[in-house]
Amino acid sequence: MSRNLLIIDNDKNSNERISLSFQTDGYKISVAESGEEALAKWRQYKADIVMLDVSLPGMDGWELCRRIRKMSAVPIMVISAKSGTFEKVLAFELGADDYVIKTYDIAEVKARVKALLRRIEGKNQSSGKEISYPGLTVSLAHYEIIVNDVVYKAPPREIELLYELASNPNRVYTRDELLDILWGVDYFGDGRTVDVHIKRLREKLDGVSDKWRITTVWRVGYKFEVDEE
Repeated sequence: MSRNLLIIDNDKNSNERISLSFQTDGYKISVAESGEEALAKWRQYKADIVMLDVSLPGMDGWELCRRIRKMSAVPIMVISAKSGTFEKVLAFELGADDYVIKTYDIAEVKARVKALLRRIEGKNQSSGKEISYPGLTVSLAHYEIIVNDVVYKAPPREIELLYELASNPNRVYTRDELLDILWGVDYFGDGRTVDVHIKRLREKLDGVSDKWRITTVWRVGYKFEVDEE
């Protein structure tokens, strides 16, 4: 099945390189060179995956990432020359699913794209999965978190992470286990990715109930801790 890829970058050489490579694999390509143009093309084409450079004229890529994520759960891959931890963490906090430094090899980018798309296919097969605790419902049927009757349309990774933890209460997961389960064994990231998503979940769930909580297990990972009856 052909996939629609939206490339958002004002680097013409990079756009051409990515476009030609992905077209060879059967992808349909749309290119935008500014944030404003990207929003217009996003509304027109509804891409299956977005590649986004944060250094754009006019509306920058950070704001664009935030706006796209507010509208859709589409996978967003940030491709940037910025290699600092701050930029990577900010991208994930704004809803990006992956972050690639611009010294990348095109084969690596393709592998990451395939991993993101496999996650979407898995999402489509998860209809009906739902778990509830006092004040909390996590639904993979609708990809939403319901906290005290308030619906949060969180990024897909956050919802999948919470669902995995909550489905196995009091089980301790290492960061590497969560990366393998949710991002796939071919994911190239590190444990900080999990930390950022946990931080965002805690912000949503803080104070909801005294019966359960996301707990850090020092030097190991995380668990969804539920009090014994």
